[in-house]
Amino acid sequence: LEFTRLYRPDGPSPLQFHVWTRDYLLLETLTDVKSRLYLVEPGTWQRDELPGVPDIGSADIIDTSPDDSNEYFLRTSGFTQPSTLSRGVLDAEEPQPLKQSPAWFDTDRITVEQHFATSDDGTAIPYFVVGRPEPGPTLLNAYGGFEVSLTPSYSGTVGRGWLARGGRYVVANIRGGGEYGPRWHQAALRHNRHRAYEDLAAVARDLLDRGLCTPQQLGVEGGSNGGLLAGVMLTRYPELFGAVVAHVPLTDMLRYHRLLAGASWIAEYGDPDDPEDAAYLRTYSPLHNLERDRRYPPTLIVTSTRDDRVHPGHARKLAARMRELGHEVHYYENIEGGHGAAADNAQRAFHWALTFAFLWRCLG
Repeated sequence: LEFTRLYRPDGPSPLQFHVWTRDYLLLETLTDVKSRLYLVEPGTWQRDELPGVPDIGSADIIDTSPDDSNEYFLRTSGFTQPSTLSRGVLDAEEPQPLKQSPAWFDTDRITVEQHFATSDDGTAIPYFVVGRPEPGPTLLNAYGGFEVSLTPSYSGTVGRGWLARGGRYVVANIRGGGEYGPRWHQAALRHNRHRAYEDLAAVARDLLDRGLCTPQQLGVEGGSNGGLLAGVMLTRYPELFGAVVAHVPLTDMLRYHRLLAGASWIAEYGDPDDPEDAAYLRTYSPLHNLERDRRYPPTLIVTSTRDDRVHPGHARKLAARMRELGHEVHYYENIEGGHGAAADNAQRAFHWALTFAFLWRCLG
């Protein structure tokens, strides 16, 4: 029995999924963090790009009818395009939009670009820049953990609260995520965690080098593991930023495994009960790297009393330590909401209004 190789994932293009119609095979890849869909014809196994996929965006095949037809339903979205459902028939009908989610902000003059920064070890780190061409307040977001990929997606919250008011939004695809498959995640596990932080700092420097903003205009925001990331930017690279926002963050990396779900993350970060791991974790644990005589940017920390994943004690201790050392820190703890720090849309709106008001005050 001989097999024919239909697709071999290379470095920048991991395979996301495959699905059949009656006569064709459809493949989706993530190529430099942009969705690409391919039509494959059995027999010749020739591969052609499927139309209707945005150049910088996300796309998924929602459904097909493999027993009956070549009909398919396609969902697309991007930083400036709300989620759109389209229908097509392979080799017969181009995809036509059926329904689109509401647009919540004006995209006039807002452009989307992708750039690459060079990290400390020479690795190219992709990032997206969304906004108007002129320099100005810039918000940098990243996650960098648990093989989570940050692909282009539409956010009415970011659009209305930040982009429509003239801000620039940047999404960095640093190591620890899944944008280039498992190897991208594995590259920042445990004792290699510093690579994720070096990657984000490299993106920040690249933004400054391109003249898109000044350090006083650059803010960084992240939640959960991304909140840890923001905390490391605060303590390790404070000179790069004019404001830091940490939502439901991890901050005490020497005790995280004893709080709520923390023990389940040992494979990601390491075991604080192991002396070698503890010594490494201490090098970047935000709580343990604050200094009295170092200058830090204004910081907003948001958490929830009811967070059942990342204990609110992480946020409380970092805020208390910053105040003890005389640094500017703002703290908000919602008594509801779980790990999202909001129990309903009204609380979520307040949460983000607080965040953007803080960022505009600091950066704008």
